[in-house]
Amino acid sequence: MTDALISRRASDVRVVGLISLVHGSSHFFHLILPPMFSWLKAEFGFNYAELGLLMTIFFVVSCIIQAASGFLVDRIGARPVLFAGFGLLALAALIYSQSNGYAMLVLGAVIAGCGNGIFHPVDYTLINHKISPPNLPYAYSIHGVTGYIGWAAAPAFMVAVATIADWRIAFLSAAVLEVLIFLTLWISRVRLIDDVHARREESQASHAQSNPGGAPMNTFGFLKLPVVWLCWIFFFFSMAATTGLQSFAPTALLKIYNIAVSSGNYYLTLMSMGGAGGMLLGGYLATKLKVPEHIIMICFTINIVMGLLLATGLVPVELIVIAFIVIGLGLGIAAPSRDFMIRSATPSGSSERVYGIVYSGIDLGAALSPLIFGIFLDVGLPKLLFIGVALLQLMIILTGFKVATISSSKTP
Repeated sequence: MTDALISRRASDVRVVGLISLVHGSSHFFHLILPPMFSWLKAEFGFNYAELGLLMTIFFVVSCIIQAASGFLVDRIGARPVLFAGFGLLALAALIYSQSNGYAMLVLGAVIAGCGNGIFHPVDYTLINHKISPPNLPYAYSIHGVTGYIGWAAAPAFMVAVATIADWRIAFLSAAVLEVLIFLTLWISRVRLIDDVHARREESQASHAQSNPGGAPMNTFGFLKLPVVWLCWIFFFFSMAATTGLQSFAPTALLKIYNIAVSSGNYYLTLMSMGGAGGMLLGGYLATKLKVPEHIIMICFTINIVMGLLLATGLVPVELIVIAFIVIGLGLGIAAPSRDFMIRSATPSGSSERVYGIVYSGIDLGAALSPLIFGIFLDVGLPKLLFIGVALLQLMIILTGFKVATISSSKTP
C-alpha cells in the first residue's frame, strides 16, 4: 500500500469518526424525552397523549427543517449548519430542564426538531464528498452503528441521572454532553470543511454531461425527478416500520403473549444491538457484493417472516427474543446497502438538496406511524402491529427494486 493510500485511509477514518459522533449525538437526542415521561407525568400531571404529542411535534418540525436544510448546506456548506444544529439541541435540553409547564416543553420540542433536522443532509454531504469511494460502504456502516448506539445510550443515561438526581438534572446533563461533543468537533473543525464552490462546479459539469446542450438544472429542478420521491417513499416506509416496533412492540407482546412490558423493552434493546452488529456486516457485504437491492430484499423478507410469525401468537415465548435479534440484524445489514443505493440514484452534484428532501421521509414516518399503530392497540388489535410492519417492509422491498432500476439506467 502506497503512502498516499495510507494517508487517505487515515484521513477517511478521522472524518468518519467525527461524522459518526455527530450521528450518534442526533439519535441520542431522539430519545432524551420519552424516558422522562413518567417523571414529567408525576411533576405536572400530563396524560400520555399530551406527552406523546411532544414527540410528534419534534418529528414534524424535524421533517420540515430536514427538507429545507439541504438547500442551506448547498449554499453555505455543511460545517456552519452542523454547528448551528448542535447549538439548537443544547438549547432544547436546557429549556426542557427549566420547564414550568407544557408550553415550555412544546418550545423545547420545536427547537430540538429544528436542531435534529439538519443532521442527515450534513452527515451524508460530508461522507459523500470527503470519503474516498472504496471506503464509502464502510463509512455508511459505521455511521449507522453509532446511530443505534445513540438510541441505546439515551434511555440508560437519562434514567440513571434522573434516578440519582432528578429529571431536571438529567436534561441539564444532556445539554452539557452536547456542548462537550460540540467542543470536540470545534477542535477538529478543519476536517469538516466542504468546498461549496467545487460541489457547484461538479453539479454543473454533471448536468452538462448528461444533458448536452441543455439548460443548467435550477435549484429546484431535482424535485421533478421521480427517483427523488421514490427515495422519499423508501425512507418513509423504513422509519414507519422501525418506529412502529420501537413504540409499541412491548405493549403488543403483553397483549398477545402476556410478556411483561419490561421484558419487551429488553427485546428492543437486543434488537438495537443486533442492528448495530448487522451494520458492520452490512458494510462488508455492500462493498463485496455490490447488489444493494438484493441484500435489502433478503433482509426484509426474513423480517417479514419474523413479524408474521409473531402476529400468529404461536411463537414459543423463549424464542421471541431470537426473533427480535434477527429483526435487528436484518435492519442493520440492509442499512449500508440502502445508503449506497440511494447515493447511486442521487443526481450528481445535488446530493445536499436531495438528502434533505428524501431523509425528511424518515421524520414523517416516525411522526405518523405511532399514531396509526396506537389506534390498533387502543381498539384491541395488537396483532395488526406486526402485520402492519410486515406490510411496510414489503413496500420497502418493492420501492427499493424500483430505485435500483432507475439507478442502473443511469450507469452507462
